[in-house]
Amino acid sequence: MPETVVRLAVGDFRDRVRRPAYAVVLIAAVGLGYLATPAPESDWVVMQVGDYRGTYNSAYTGMVVALAATVWLPLGGFYVVRNAIARDEATGVGRLLATTPLRTWTYLIAKFLSSVLVLASMLGVLAVTALVMQWARGETMAVDPVRLLSPFVSIALPLMALTAAAALLFETIPPLRAGLGNVLWFFVWTVLVLAGQSPHAPLGGIGVHSVVQSLGAGLAEQGIDPGTAGEFSLGLTQIQEPLKTFDWQGFDPDAAFLLGRYALVAIALGLALLPVLWFPRFDPARGRGLRAPASGLLLNPAAGTASGGAVPAATGLPVAGVRDDRAEARPAAFANPPRTPVTYGSPALRLLAGEVRILVQGIPLWWWAGVLVLAVASQMVTPATGVTRILLPVAWIWPVLIWSRLGTQRHEHGVEALLGACPAVRSRTAAEWGAGFLLTAAAGIGPALRMVTGADTQGLVHWFLGALFIPSFALLLGTLSRTHRLFQFAYLPLWYGTVNGLAAVDFMGAIRADDGSPAGLPPVFLAAAVVVMLSVVFLSGAARRATS
Repeated sequence: MPETVVRLAVGDFRDRVRRPAYAVVLIAAVGLGYLATPAPESDWVVMQVGDYRGTYNSAYTGMVVALAATVWLPLGGFYVVRNAIARDEATGVGRLLATTPLRTWTYLIAKFLSSVLVLASMLGVLAVTALVMQWARGETMAVDPVRLLSPFVSIALPLMALTAAAALLFETIPPLRAGLGNVLWFFVWTVLVLAGQSPHAPLGGIGVHSVVQSLGAGLAEQGIDPGTAGEFSLGLTQIQEPLKTFDWQGFDPDAAFLLGRYALVAIALGLALLPVLWFPRFDPARGRGLRAPASGLLLNPAAGTASGGAVPAATGLPVAGVRDDRAEARPAAFANPPRTPVTYGSPALRLLAGEVRILVQGIPLWWWAGVLVLAVASQMVTPATGVTRILLPVAWIWPVLIWSRLGTQRHEHGVEALLGACPAVRSRTAAEWGAGFLLTAAAGIGPALRMVTGADTQGLVHWFLGALFIPSFALLLGTLSRTHRLFQFAYLPLWYGTVNGLAAVDFMGAIRADDGSPAGLPPVFLAAAVVVMLSVVFLSGAARRATS
């Protein structure tokens, strides 16, 4: 049985690393390693102790990159590994597994190990990046492999195991399998990062507190009082002048810290096995049935035949031994085919209306009721700054799962080849973007009306540019990735930064200066970003048509 688990895990790992999303995350990991080790003269830093940072030796470089991975890789890695079960179901592999003697726990363990391998390979890329950055910064050229790699193994890897287990658990819980789980994980990750840095975090949290104590001891060894050095900071921070340096020889974890890391791995393994209690492993006799094939037939896996004897009726083709009277009557039936009546009007408007119906299909009434409540509340909340600071961000997180459909539905529903035969490809893309814009405007109509009545012209301009920016961003990421997860992963940090007052990412005009004017991204930048994103969408579509 262990050999079966290993073979399944390795095979699934090889399949995942061939996907474009894996390459994107690897490139992002290299960029993360670069950001974590800025040049000595840079005006920003990722990890500091007041006015000090460690010299870029193997111990400090490995630690700062490993901590950056511990904070950010669980967020991006979750979206990469969370489709392990869904892919087996979509490709039909699950139907084959349902007929094999493979045990459910074996399948889950294999998927868990595969996800851990994927995330561990990303850590490996970050470790190599840390080595390269140590040499590039040139402060210490001697390499200590143990000091460089130990933070990745003892601090980051257990968090990767926990991330892999959470992704597998979310996939086995029906309400969390789709976009809702993606959104929920962002907030779970936020809580884990914030609470995990506390000295009172269970099992050592994400390991930051123990590292801070070690850094303080390193300062004290060089005659620097840790109490006067300043507070520890982990995250992208702008500084006024270059930091002072001190020589830090690395973090030596004690037995209690290592025990907490082992406990995290054990918890991750338990979470990965928990779905054994309810996951049917694609067996229709245990719950979730097989999906009907495209012909509308239900396959009987036991008999290997179509149930109900409906093959001729479903396919319209004669079958040996079965008389098909319709085949004889077909020429007469098509002797005078019906003619489609001519419909006059604007094809662009009809195309836009069709894309709107496709985009909003399946939205429940309670979702629209939420839009109405936000619109009404926007007219009642005082002062007006509360509308832009609170209600506008709420209104523009409400449709996040619907925006993520832009650019992805053709591929995910298997109709891209059919739509590729349509001549008006650019018009259809423009209509899809227009549907996204109308949805964005409808969701934020309440704050917009409040800006109109309050003569907030600057705010209204930013609102309009935000309404252009969001569908453009969603359509760009959906077109390039062909999956809804990339937009959900990229949009939520932008939105979260806006909510927390980070003006550098405010694309909706929610953050205001002292004089009441929007303090976020300049309108010219937003307009240029919209033009660039839409240009990439149309150019990528033309490139795909040229190579298909």
